This record gives sequence, structure tokens and C-alpha cells, in this order.
Amino acid sequence: ENGTLATHLMIHTGEKPYSCQYCELKFSKSSTMKKHLKIHTGEKPYSCEFCKKKFRWTGSLKYHIRTHTGEKPYSCEICEMKFIGRKSLRNHSRIHTGGKPHPCDICKKKFSTLATLKAHLRIHTGEKPYSCQYCEMKFITSSLLLKHSKIHNDEKPYSCESCEMKFTEERCLKKHLMIHTGQKPFSCEYCKMKFLHKGSLKNHLRIHTGEKPYSCEFCEKKFMESGNLRKHLRVHTGDKPYCCELCGKKFTQAGSLKYHLRNHTGEKPYSCEFCEKKFMESGNLRKHLRVHTGDKPYCCELCGKK
Repeated sequence: ENGTLATHLMIHTGEKPYSCQYCELKFSKSSTMKKHLKIHTGEKPYSCEFCKKKFRWTGSLKYHIRTHTGEKPYSCEICEMKFIGRKSLRNHSRIHTGGKPHPCDICKKKFSTLATLKAHLRIHTGEKPYSCQYCEMKFITSSLLLKHSKIHNDEKPYSCESCEMKFTEERCLKKHLMIHTGQKPFSCEYCKMKFLHKGSLKNHLRIHTGEKPYSCEFCEKKFMESGNLRKHLRVHTGDKPYCCELCGKKFTQAGSLKYHLRNHTGEKPYSCEFCEKKFMESGNLRKHLRVHTGDKPYCCELCGKK
């Protein structure tokens, strides 16, 4: 107990009696110094049972193992996203809080994480360190390369057990699974429609009641959903909250940003079932399909020509 108190007191006194023999760093605990020494000695005593990769610290091994098991113990209190590590959650939380502590020295733009700032700086330097092994395309970040690579290898690691559909992301699989389970516990008292979420039912009920509780402060327009009001307000304010971290272009809607990012990644997620053509937008795929089906949905009211 005396030893624990003595160690604690060093927090207040600033005393650090344990010195590293290789560099000038000092430590208040011998155990902390021993951990530090592994940086100099290169010692990695902790091995992963899945891939045999070695680590200096048990904490690093524990974190790494989650990449194999899929465990994500850190949850965002505001949305449903889960994370492998506490740091990833902390970085994600800044999306909600708006915290951006890392400024760019060149253009003064601010970023929520140091990694995002580093990626942004490559816009100024022109550096693209991540090369595609299948084609000549190069990318600013490894995540953009990973997304792009799926175009070539058609990698879809998340499979539905009920049907043959496969997905590139776990969240897409989870959404899809609801089709099979059919779980819709919330029923409308007017039309008997069922919903997965209570919030969806609440929004739906306004169709029957005509309630539009969200009013625009600039004009007389009213809306059933807060999200639609937020979108509308941007007409008045000119606000474009969705910013591309790669080129700085801003958008009023998240969907527009998502589509824009495909210009950087080269992703074309919509495939023709008749030929090998792929498209960035579902609308362009629909237009293309008419070449194969012969469908002519637009009819002239005067002469009947389609």
C-alpha cells in the first residue's frame, strides 16, 4: 500500500526515477519503462494465434485479435456505429460534436483526426502513395484503394445465409437480412402498415393526420419530417455541410457527396445483368437496360410515338 501511495505521489511531485538507458525519457514506474524499452530492443513477445503476427504489448495484441473475431466493444452513444478501439470511437464522435482539432497549415481547413489531415495534405502535395495492382490508378488513402480494388476482384466478404446475395460491407448485409426476417413490430392504426422502427411509424402517421410540425423560419413552408426541413433550410442559408475530404467540394446532401466520391474511387456499383457494363448511378443503369429490353416508357400524347 505504501508503494502504491509513493507511486501516486509522483503524479503531484513530477518525480520520474526510472531512466531509459537508450534515450533521455524518464518514467515514474519501472513497469512503464520496461514497456518503453521494447521500442529500442525490438522485442515482440506476444503472438497472434490466428496469423502469427507479433506485438510488443498485450494491448496491441488484444486490439489486433478483434480484426479476426469481428468484436467491436466500443459503441457510439448517438448513433448505432461500433468500433474495435476506443480511439476510433473518439475520432468518430467528432462527427457529432463537430470537433476538428487538426488544422491544415496550407489552407487552414480543419480535420477531426490526424490521419484525415495527413490524407488531405496530399491534395496540396499531389502525393498518391497507394497504387492499384490491377490498373494504373493511384490513390491518396488506403481506404480509397481498398474500395477501388473491389471493382477488379469483385470482393464481397459478407454473405447472406438465406439467399446467395453477397455484400462488400457488413451494414449492407444487416439491412438486407430484414427482408428475410420480415420483422416489423410497429403497426399503423389507420391502414395496418407495419414498420421496423417506432420512429418510422411516427413519421408515417402524419400522412393520415396531415400533421406538419416542422416549420421553416424563413418562409411559410411546413414539413412532416425534421430531415426534410433541414434539407429545405439549405435553400435559404446556402449551407453545404457535406464536404469531400479529398478535393474540398461541398454538397447540400449526403447522397450527392457519396455519388461524388465515386469520381475519386472509380467505383461503379450498378451492373448490367445482360452485358458487362457498370455504372455509377442506378438511373444510368435503368436507361442502359432499355437498350436490351426495348422498353420505351415515354409516349407522345399527340401521335402515340414512343
